[in-house]
Amino acid sequence: MSTQENSFDRGLVRELADILNDTDLTEIEVEQGELRIRVSRKKEAPAMMAAPAYQVAPQAVPMPVAAAAPAAAAVPAPASGPEPGSVPSPMVGTVYLSPSPDAKPFIELGQSVAEGETLLIIEAMKTMNQIPAPRAGKIVRICVNNAQPVEYGEALVVIG
Repeated sequence: MSTQENSFDRGLVRELADILNDTDLTEIEVEQGELRIRVSRKKEAPAMMAAPAYQVAPQAVPMPVAAAAPAAAAVPAPASGPEPGSVPSPMVGTVYLSPSPDAKPFIELGQSVAEGETLLIIEAMKTMNQIPAPRAGKIVRICVNNAQPVEYGEALVVIG
């Protein structure tokens, strides 16, 4: 190595470090001819980010048996799976039961539908997506309301 490669401007390095301290930068690089100097630092996370946001300590609080029994009776038993004949939502969005606010709905309870017939519309990212009937049958239940947000896989309609 030549003496030119071993000597570099330490003042320049200090100036670059001062620039990092004065600004919100984490890295700065300067190149002059064949000389390239990069100064970087790790940005420390704020103290509140270092600890978990939520920490719940277990508590032993006895619940009266009499108070728990009515609440358990009011909650229906969880379903063993999707209802037979249900049409799941293929996407997340907002359901519309008719093509426009003043138009009649695509489907009604008890109506017979053919395979491929539009059941409803789901708006996702400003795009209106028609949801077709996957099979022919009779509308047994409409599981959603107009302008209701829906999740992927949520039951929309039950076809019997």
